[in-house]
Amino acid sequence: MSDSLPRTSPTRRRFLQHSAGVAAGLVAGGSMQPQRSTAADYSGLKTDDYLGPVEILAKVEDETVFTEGPATAPDGTLLFTNVPVSKILKWDPQTKRLSVFRENSNETNGLYFAPDGSLLACEGASARITRTDAKTGKIEVLADGYQGRRLAKPNDLCMDDRGRIYFSSRSAVEDPVGENLKAVYRIDQDGSLHQILAWPDVHMPNGIVTSPDNKKLYVIEAHPDADHHRDIRVYDLSADGGVSNGRVLINFYPGRSGDGMCIDSVGNLYVAAGLHQTRKTSETLDTKPGIHVVSPQGKLLAYRETPEDTVTNCTFGGDDLKTLYVTCGSVLLSIPTKIGGKAS
Repeated sequence: MSDSLPRTSPTRRRFLQHSAGVAAGLVAGGSMQPQRSTAADYSGLKTDDYLGPVEILAKVEDETVFTEGPATAPDGTLLFTNVPVSKILKWDPQTKRLSVFRENSNETNGLYFAPDGSLLACEGASARITRTDAKTGKIEVLADGYQGRRLAKPNDLCMDDRGRIYFSSRSAVEDPVGENLKAVYRIDQDGSLHQILAWPDVHMPNGIVTSPDNKKLYVIEAHPDADHHRDIRVYDLSADGGVSNGRVLINFYPGRSGDGMCIDSVGNLYVAAGLHQTRKTSETLDTKPGIHVVSPQGKLLAYRETPEDTVTNCTFGGDDLKTLYVTCGSVLLSIPTKIGGKAS
């Protein structure tokens, strides 16, 4: 089983004393934002202008299966994670073969390949961000705590054009004692760690991407409890990596929000969201299960259903970055796209 990289190329109680409207509308800086209509209006979509048919590439067989974190390697292979059994899997689109890339991955969730080919990983069980060197395979810890406290489980991550890493960090519904609050962080090139968003401005941060021009940061909010954020938030991203002017781009409430997402070369978001069946939370079935294409203005442009629960994440791949790989329950999917993905 290979472990070498593919070559080349304030408290919650206090907050909940506020009204439900505040809970649905807080943004960075404490300003209010009115709740927008749900994304459940699927009429008038032009799906075929964005997405082709869904293809099942592989089915994951293991004692427990919950796939996540797809990332396309420089050599065109795809890595993704089976979180509960701490495995990183590899799909080879040339041989159509699924294999184990790494075991004992500390419940790694999100993955991301840096431009130099190194692999960035959100290790949930060890509450750290790591980087695996593309040539040596050496694993380096980039972040594992903030201001003397353990991070909440890192979930997803991305990079900007200056090499800064942004990642979401969130526990289960309740924050464990001694752990940092749910938050979004930035790791600068000098290795310094900065908390740029935190509870209650964000409730349950999940998927995260930067815009093609690196002037915006998008963050999925995916809290399962009633009267909490279930939307995508967009922030202006400054030259120094700071965020401001947070606002709701699109709201999935009361349905299941997005989980992971990726972005194409013109700034449309491709969002894994929705459920086939409810799952003992306040989430409804208003959000359909599948890939949602959302414009930079927050308009739902296209939707393609995925076959089983729970659709979690997606990334672009292929020679022209026009293949959307999707992790969905026990299966790995591909969907051809008309627009190529944002280059790393």
